[in-house]
Amino acid sequence: MTTMNDDKLRDLLDNNQRWAADTEAREPGFFSRLLKQQTPQYLWIGCADSRVPANELVGLLPGELFVHRNVANVVVHSDLNCLSVMQFAVDHLKVRHIIVVGHSNCGGVRAALYDMRVGLVENWIRHVQDVRHVHSEWLAGVPEPRRVDALCELNVLEQARNACHTTVVQDAWSRGQEVVVHGWVYGLHNGLLEDLHITAAGSDEVEGAYRRALAGVKARYATGG
Repeated sequence: MTTMNDDKLRDLLDNNQRWAADTEAREPGFFSRLLKQQTPQYLWIGCADSRVPANELVGLLPGELFVHRNVANVVVHSDLNCLSVMQFAVDHLKVRHIIVVGHSNCGGVRAALYDMRVGLVENWIRHVQDVRHVHSEWLAGVPEPRRVDALCELNVLEQARNACHTTVVQDAWSRGQEVVVHGWVYGLHNGLLEDLHITAAGSDEVEGAYRRALAGVKARYATGG
């Protein structure tokens, strides 16, 4: 018996067939070329939120952006999944840029900010609560309607700094490989990406970049920008 759910899944398969046909018509040989290699220059570490489609936001085709996503775009040294993606991207694909991307009104960040009971993921977003604890005094002075977005941006800065301190990135820098780490935030309300200006291309740049970016975030929220 065919159910409504079966029909919805069939819609996805039909959509895929149209997309593949349109792509091949627009760029003949696209899939045969893609099969031979992937040479992305960018690793995107973003939130799993369905409203943040990485490739589409930056106008890149399949094969041009390597992507890892999890709840609240967290980078921690115990997450072998994220670290494995980073290691493959840096050591084998030779990506030149790692971009940690958060987004406004993030549900995971909201849950961390307000100690919401959301099930198993509570254990994961404890990492975001750690960020909240570090900046709790400043966050308390941010107007409540803007507090979630403020923590979203602080979380990007902390996770980008974490990415810099991973053995993957540290080893790449020590052997002279060009890898630049960035932190961005995406606005669900306007569809725009914003550079938070935490950009580091070597171990000696990390803490200075973090401090400048942190000062920038705090200054913008202080002025209502």
